[in-house]
Amino acid sequence: MPIKIGMVSLGCPKNQVDAEMMMHRLHEAGYTLSHDPALADVVIINTCGFIESAKQEAIEETMEYITLKKEGRIKKLLLTGCLAERYRTEIREEMPEVDAVVGIGSNAEIASIVESVLHDKKVCRFGEKCGLPLEGGRILSTLPFYAYLKIAEGCDNRCSYCAIPDIRGRFRSRPMESLLEEAAWLAGQGVKELVVVAQDPTRYGQDLYGEYKLAELLQNLAKIDGFRWIRVLYAYPERITGELLDVIAAEPKIVKYLDLPIQHCDRDILRAMRRPGDRESLENLIAHIRERIPGVTLRTTLIAGFPGETEAQFEELCDFVKTVRFDRLGCFAYSQEEGTPAAEMDGQLDDETKAERARIINEEQMRIMAEKNGEAVGREILCVTEGYDRWGECFFGRSGADAPDIDGKVFFTAKNKLAIGQFVKVKVEDTMDLDLIGVVTDEHPE
Repeated sequence: MPIKIGMVSLGCPKNQVDAEMMMHRLHEAGYTLSHDPALADVVIINTCGFIESAKQEAIEETMEYITLKKEGRIKKLLLTGCLAERYRTEIREEMPEVDAVVGIGSNAEIASIVESVLHDKKVCRFGEKCGLPLEGGRILSTLPFYAYLKIAEGCDNRCSYCAIPDIRGRFRSRPMESLLEEAAWLAGQGVKELVVVAQDPTRYGQDLYGEYKLAELLQNLAKIDGFRWIRVLYAYPERITGELLDVIAAEPKIVKYLDLPIQHCDRDILRAMRRPGDRESLENLIAHIRERIPGVTLRTTLIAGFPGETEAQFEELCDFVKTVRFDRLGCFAYSQEEGTPAAEMDGQLDDETKAERARIINEEQMRIMAEKNGEAVGREILCVTEGYDRWGECFFGRSGADAPDIDGKVFFTAKNKLAIGQFVKVKVEDTMDLDLIGVVTDEHPE
């Protein structure tokens, strides 16, 4: 009987790409991949370890599979990804049931590591972070019509609250030729929506070419036949160039969507975070983006309760949210991550205060989004079909304003059966919570 491997990938799309590459290596080595990890012989959990909530999710997931192993339902359990990289010693000591702890620099060795644990060997392997493969075969794990293209790895920003540079290493871009080759392969696999990701996509090319090359990359990606939508996730405000805005505005395939991870608006808090800018510069940038890209959807992430954040600074952040009116926004309570400069700062706030401040901003954003959704009623929007809701007896999908697994949904009825990945025109007739409801007016829009 062939050995069945189950892959569980947690966290961000970049981690998911790593998991897809490991699955390809395992498949090439002759292993069978199981769609249900609980029915596999060997389970690999590709963990996230960025903030406390992500760590807890990874630990809880691991404990569930440890239980399955004790019950004899799975044979071996491996941990890869950020949590494994960050807490290699603690995992070995506190989770002896785990058969292998694998750092990101050893992902390329995953097939031989599986072979070793099947011979009852305990494995702890941590290659240099720069050894993480940036290119290679993949077995896609997304819905068939979209896929992620990871254009770089690591981060050089060194924000004071963030452990990613220590976990993932220095920023390193992939050669453009390699990216275009992979993108053409994805298009050949039927991918219609290409989502460009990295820890810092706007820095792309600086290390290889001496200048930012994201705009040029996007122009070249748009020339590839097959893609209907090209989306960029994460655009650091200080590296948004006029050239990039012009390309996004002019190229029909590039969705008018930008995710700006700004974290705060107060100058002193931003300096403590080791981030540039202030409220005035951010508001000017946002106004400039909206002027250069009419109808753009702007998303951001904020941190509430950063060390030393005063009531006045928090109130300024609340007023900033009300004034700017982002289309999409997620606010997180500050997570005190060991090993980061912010964790050692004076003025740490209690968990209750941080959670309450995040709740206040998220509730304000929900009100703003409800208003914006109400303004969409009566409009026609292009959507991609993701599935059928049997309970609601309707199809569901996303508009260009919604990134996969991050933003909301559009629910719509149609006269005929729609295929997953089919693009349709939808007239918005109502709203439901933060989602839209409508009816298909064109099943085959140009």
